[in-house]
Amino acid sequence: MLDVDSLDAWYGQAQVLYRVSLAVGAGECVALVGRNGAGKSTTMKAIMGLMARRRGTVVFRGRDISSLPAYRIARLGLGWVPEDRRVFTDLTVRENLAVARQPPREGAPTWTEDKLYALFPNLKAMPDRPGGRMSGGEQQMLTVARTLMGNPALVLLDEPSEGVAPIIVEEMARMIVALKAEGVAVLLSEQNLHFARLVSDRAVVLEKGEVRFTGSMEALMQDETLQRTHLSL
Repeated sequence: MLDVDSLDAWYGQAQVLYRVSLAVGAGECVALVGRNGAGKSTTMKAIMGLMARRRGTVVFRGRDISSLPAYRIARLGLGWVPEDRRVFTDLTVRENLAVARQPPREGAPTWTEDKLYALFPNLKAMPDRPGGRMSGGEQQMLTVARTLMGNPALVLLDEPSEGVAPIIVEEMARMIVALKAEGVAVLLSEQNLHFARLVSDRAVVLEKGEVRFTGSMEALMQDETLQRTHLSL
């Protein structure tokens, strides 16, 4: 579904990613884990075409998207859920979902408003509530649901458990499992190793913009030295 090879990226003159390589298969969740500032969000932005300067190869569903702008990448079925949510605060839940609607696409599930309300019962109870009058966790759900309205084959999910109540974290975990069952691929950026363990098949450990480990989530959880060296605060 996604194959990233030797990805470099810069903020101005400062290089922040160094030859990052990873792959995500259909119906698989791969966790990007690392300390704050390790390069997880930057990796997602670079994949999504949101870094002004990047180098390397990004192939999505067999197509090289390395030089495409973000809007064209999104139209191909790659969805991005940013860490800072970015809901339309003046629009209702229903209107936020409507503006993101894209046509059905081959090889990806088609999402409707009703189907998303079944996935996120909290949103079903507030279809006419403006985004600005929702809690942080509710906004997080809405951001994910809005992304799914684009019928993506792969979702880049940036820190979905950060700063939300435990019950919302549980909802997010169930959502990722449901996406995998639909065949959707997920690249998950997470500092919460426990959450990543619940939903992920494989892990990529980043530190200072470089890959330090790639392997099964089980192997990462069993390697206490690796966790202490690259993940502990």
